[in-house]
Amino acid sequence: MKTPLAIVLGAMPLAACISFGAKPPPSLLTLTPAERVPVGQVVTSAGARAITIAVPVTPASLATARVPVQATPTSIAYVKEAIWAEPPARLFARLLSDTVQARTGRVVLSSVQAVDSPNGELAGELRQFGIDAATREAVVTFDASLRRDGTQTLEKRRFEARAPVAAIDAVSAGPALNTAANQVAAEVADWVGR
Repeated sequence: MKTPLAIVLGAMPLAACISFGAKPPPSLLTLTPAERVPVGQVVTSAGARAITIAVPVTPASLATARVPVQATPTSIAYVKEAIWAEPPARLFARLLSDTVQARTGRVVLSSVQAVDSPNGELAGELRQFGIDAATREAVVTFDASLRRDGTQTLEKRRFEARAPVAAIDAVSAGPALNTAANQVAAEVADWVGR
């Protein structure tokens, strides 16, 4: 008859083989705005025009924390160990908000804050936010729709930026996508601000 100690010691090698989830990546990716809102700056919707920026809708390939790679025109893979800290659409919306406020001086409001305000509204679809394997570039494509202050007319415009990637890996994908996303955000801000 085996003692309880023998049973525990016999089960220990099995404990090393059991895993309750995927191994976490070495780090998580995020976006950093090239243009920042100054810390401590107070802005009010009474003294400046305001705008609401919605989180963009995305195709299913971007509704994940992984970085897609357009391997062929009809197939998508994902960059190994490249994981976003939060969904890319939210990261991009936050980047747009910071860039629009920094470049235009507009007050960026949440949809809750803007209920009775005649402010502008920016929404859209983040169509591409990944790596193109054929060209070895990070690609960000945003189809924007803008309703300017006090109007019901919508303006639509497509923005796209590309940045080269040295390799299709987690180390290269993040900085290249950050560069392309900042370029798109700056172009959108200039369009909003005119």
